[in-house]
Amino acid sequence: MIMEGGVAAKTVPANKAKGTGELDKELESLYQPKAAVQKKAAARKGTRAKAKGRAKDAEKRKTVTSKGKRKRAVARATLTAGSGRILVNGVDVSRLRPDVIRELVLEPLRIAEQARSIAATSDIYVSVRGGGVSGQAQAARSAIAKAVASASGGDALRKAYLSYDRTLIVDDARRVEPKKFLGRKARARFQTSYR
Repeated sequence: MIMEGGVAAKTVPANKAKGTGELDKELESLYQPKAAVQKKAAARKGTRAKAKGRAKDAEKRKTVTSKGKRKRAVARATLTAGSGRILVNGVDVSRLRPDVIRELVLEPLRIAEQARSIAATSDIYVSVRGGGVSGQAQAARSAIAKAVASASGGDALRKAYLSYDRTLIVDDARRVEPKKFLGRKARARFQTSYR
């Protein structure tokens, strides 16, 4: 180490000194836009491969999603392999009150033995938004029935649901009629007094 003007300078042995040609080659290898582009393309291929791997994992897990509607309520059900848990908005279905609502939500699983066996070997997560208590329960019921029927693979369970109650598979299209003027509701008129 030699001090030049107060700054330490390194001495390089003669056998390790590089010529200008070698330095140019080294600089070219450090900055190669083509190589950078190739690296990015390889990284993208890696992400695509990971996405394909996730899709294969999802197939192995057999995740089924479905949607059910009733009035203003919309329910989304996700059925995955599991231990038989049923959660509605993060709450276990056994904690739903009143009991009539709980029975309404669990109705699709009581109709056929095949539905019970599918529910026993899988977890069902239901997310319900909008509407009132009864509308949400009926939307959740429809979403669960559709998910279980889709997971069964065949058409027998779907036909059993249709013969039992069509609204388990086909969403009820009826909606509330808008209120009109000259009345309290959609069809009712204001009371008139003749005296």
